[in-house]
Amino acid sequence: MPEYKMYINGGFRGASDGGTLTTRNPSTGEALGAVPSATADDVNDAVLAARAAFPAWSGLPQAERNKFLFKIAAAIRENADEMALLECLEHGTPYRDAFGVCMGAADKFEWSANAALRIKGDEIPVPNPDTLTYIKREPAGVCAFIIPWNLPTIMTAVKIAPAIAVGNTCVLKPPSVNSRIGLFFAEVIAKSGLPAGVVNVISGSGAVSGALLASHPEVDIVGFTGSSETGKSILKAAADTVKKSVMELGGNNPVLVFADADVDACLKVLAWRQFNNSGQHCSGPGRYYVHESVYDGFAAKFKAYAENLTVGDTSGGDKSVDMGPLVSREHQTKVTDYIKSALSEGATLLTGGTASETGYFVAPTVLTNCAHGMKAAREEIFGPVAVLIKFTDADDVVRLANDSRFGLCAHVWTRDISRGLKLIPKLSAGAVFINCQMLTNEQPWGTSIRESGIGKEGGDYGLREFLDEKLVCVNYGG
Repeated sequence: MPEYKMYINGGFRGASDGGTLTTRNPSTGEALGAVPSATADDVNDAVLAARAAFPAWSGLPQAERNKFLFKIAAAIRENADEMALLECLEHGTPYRDAFGVCMGAADKFEWSANAALRIKGDEIPVPNPDTLTYIKREPAGVCAFIIPWNLPTIMTAVKIAPAIAVGNTCVLKPPSVNSRIGLFFAEVIAKSGLPAGVVNVISGSGAVSGALLASHPEVDIVGFTGSSETGKSILKAAADTVKKSVMELGGNNPVLVFADADVDACLKVLAWRQFNNSGQHCSGPGRYYVHESVYDGFAAKFKAYAENLTVGDTSGGDKSVDMGPLVSREHQTKVTDYIKSALSEGATLLTGGTASETGYFVAPTVLTNCAHGMKAAREEIFGPVAVLIKFTDADDVVRLANDSRFGLCAHVWTRDISRGLKLIPKLSAGAVFINCQMLTNEQPWGTSIRESGIGKEGGDYGLREFLDEKLVCVNYGG
C-alpha cells in the first residue's frame, strides 16, 4: 500500500511529531494504513507557506494563472483511473461514479479558469463632477478548506479550483476517514508545476487541525462543507478573527409529489439520487410528501427500484456495483438508528433496513406510513433511506415542507408548471427543482437559510465568494 504524505510548501512530509491516523476500507472494515496527523506546527507551516505564496500568485496575470489550472486538469485526467480506484477503496464509491467524479474534478479546474476571465469591476455613477467611482475585485488572501467525507474527490476540486483561479492561495484538510484521497490529489496537483505554497494539503483530525485552521490569524477565509453541528463549531473558532466563512451545511430536503406528477420520471431522477453514493448527499431527497392518490403506486415503484440495485464491495473497482457501503461503522450505526426510530414510531419497512457486520453496508431502504413529526423525517439521515409521507392538502404540504431547521433545496413534481412556478416563492429553500435535479459548474449552490449554510459555491457567484470588493474613488478634476 503506498505511503501518503502531507503537501506543504511544494514538498511532501509526515507530521512533525510522527503522529498518524488510520483509514479503513468501508467495504470490509480492514485497515488500509496510516496517514500523517498534523500538529499545530504543521498547520502553521502550511498557512505561512500559503501566505508567503500569495503576493506572487495573486499578482500573476489571469492568463498565466489559468495555464496552471489547465495543467492540473490534464494531470487529473492522466491519473483518473488511479484516483477513481482509490475513491472506490477508501470511500466505497462504485467505480462508474468514481471515475465520473474524477472527470468532473478536471472539468472544475478548467471551468474555474475560464470563468475567472469574466470577473470584472463595476463603475458606480455618482453626482460629483470629475469623479470616477468603481468597485475593484481582488483576491481575498489565504483560504482554509475543510472538506467532507461524502464526496472527497470532487469537493477537493470544488474548494481549490475557484479559490486559486481568482488569485488566492489555500490550505486544505481532507476528511480524516478518507485522507488518502486528498493526499493523492495533492500528488496529482504537484505534477502541474504549481508554484510552492499556492496549494497545501494537510491531514489530521478535525478537532485539532480543522479547529486550528479556522482560528489561525493568517487565514482570511474558511470554507467548510459538512454537518450543521460541525459548521457551528467552525464558525465559533473563526469568530475571534472575524473571518469570512463559506459554509455548505446540512439539509433535509422536501420532495412534493402531486397527484398529476410523472411518477416514473420522478423516480428515475430521485430514486437514483436517494441511493447514489449510498445516500450520502447533502442535496439528496430528505422526505417525500406524496399525494394520497398516487402514494401506493409511488411506494411500490420505489420498492422495486431499491430491490433492483446491485449492492457490493467497491474496493476492487467492480463496474457492476450500483451502491457501495457507508463511509464508516459510526455512520452505519447512525443510519440504522434512524430506521429503528422510524419503525418504533409507527413507520412500515417496505424494503431494506438491514446492515452488514462485515463492512459498513446498509441495504437500500424505503419507509412508508411515515409522519412529519418522526425523527427520521425531521433530521438529516444522510443514508440510503427514503421516508415517504402521505398528504392530501396542497397548502398544508407547503407548510410541512418549510417546517424544518434546514433550507438547502426543495423538489416539486407536477405536470402543472404554473403550479410549480407559483410554489417557488413559497418554499423556503436555497434551490427549487421542478421536475428535475441538476448541479452544473455554471450553477451556484448553497444558501443562507437557517442551518443549511452561508454563501454560495459554484458558478460566478461562487467565484466571487473568494474576492474582496474594494471601493475606489478618484477625483480627476484637479
